[in-house]
Amino acid sequence: MLTAYADTEAAIASINQIGLDYYLMKPWDPPELNLYPVLDDLLSDWAANVTLPYDGIRVAGTLWSSSSHQVKDFLARNQIPYQWLDIDTDAETRALVEALNAGAYRLPVVFFPDGTSLIEPANLELAEKVGLQTQAGKPFYDLIIIGAGPAGLAAAVYGGSEGLQTVMLEKEATGGQAGTSSRIENYLGFPQGLTGVDLARRATSQAQRFGVEILRAIEGVNVRVEDPYRYVLLSDGAELSSHAIIIATGVSVRRLEVPGVSELTGAGVYYGAALTEAAYYRGQDVVVVGGANSAGQGAMFFSRYARMVTMIVRASALELGMSQYLVDQIKATPNIQVILRAEVVEAIGIDRLEALRLCNIDTGEISTLATAAMFVFIGAMPHTEMVADVVERDSSGFLLTGPDLMEKGIRPKGWTLKRDPFFLETSVPGIFAAGDVRHRSVKRVATAVGEGAMAVALVHQYLKTV
Repeated sequence: MLTAYADTEAAIASINQIGLDYYLMKPWDPPELNLYPVLDDLLSDWAANVTLPYDGIRVAGTLWSSSSHQVKDFLARNQIPYQWLDIDTDAETRALVEALNAGAYRLPVVFFPDGTSLIEPANLELAEKVGLQTQAGKPFYDLIIIGAGPAGLAAAVYGGSEGLQTVMLEKEATGGQAGTSSRIENYLGFPQGLTGVDLARRATSQAQRFGVEILRAIEGVNVRVEDPYRYVLLSDGAELSSHAIIIATGVSVRRLEVPGVSELTGAGVYYGAALTEAAYYRGQDVVVVGGANSAGQGAMFFSRYARMVTMIVRASALELGMSQYLVDQIKATPNIQVILRAEVVEAIGIDRLEALRLCNIDTGEISTLATAAMFVFIGAMPHTEMVADVVERDSSGFLLTGPDLMEKGIRPKGWTLKRDPFFLETSVPGIFAAGDVRHRSVKRVATAVGEGAMAVALVHQYLKTV
């Protein structure tokens, strides 16, 4: 509702009588600054949360199909609405799937409103079908950003807003690992917290408003340098060139290398929060493996649905790896139990996860824990394969930048400029790193956002020198 100066009572009456969500009082001139942006945000929030009669994409599969999980996760994280149809409980859908598969069970099957369908679609095929951008609009840009987590999104917003022709590559969905977080409560300016999906949605919209192209289901597979340009080979075979590159590929959860896990991944074993699966485990027992903030956030989220959430933690105390506010929340949640100084040594099940075998780290005692699902949040593995032969990395694969390249005050081998590397610059001039992918970075959303913004400022400084 838009009201005049003296119409506050009318707004309050509307809130009480018809459930008015928001009112804006004069003055709102100029509307380009004080009205239209507010309306855009309100409509975007409404579209993300409203429930209307459904006539859109439908995904048919089984809860225990890893490929079904991948499709659901891709659609959900890219904020593409869909309806889930479980062929184990829906005979009509099962018959339709059988007819399309000539009696076989290739899953999932994705049905579209235009009457077409895709069977076991790859992310790229699915992205193209639902209308996500997968091809660049031009061959050359001022700035290529690889990765669309908090660091990449911040770089995109600042790059686009400061006039750089910018393209961002993301192999899955914007938001990165933070985008899978069920609740981020310590991000500045959001006292009630916000979900990773909401943060990603807002930042993506902001970047696109500044003209940034975001290519999804596309990743950079190789980087090469031919001064003064930098080139990125894409997973679809295309190649883009630019003046500068920001690598913000982040990290992924490290794989749990114990018997049974790989066979049951997607069938009860999941990496990260897997928010799309939580509701399907309502009233059941689930396990969260890990002791950092991401694991704590996941445990709190799953506690809304599960009968019992069991955290398996190698450390002797939660406080050793987790923020205190999360520790306090976990201790105050009656359906979360924590097993310290323990690790998973085997996943048990045939078609789906049924139990875990645990080992006490101190005594070596083995025990068995029945569970319907295990969500893994262990370690951090950087995505830097595309520059492994181009820039310097540490022993774990994280990118070295700035002062970390200056061993004994000597510039890195092959450095071609008369100045030292900028703080976020790698061993190749014009290639920068931001966020979790960087050596010794602070693994926090706010820090990644700050580094993304800082990287763009350093790109401008770099462009002045070439």
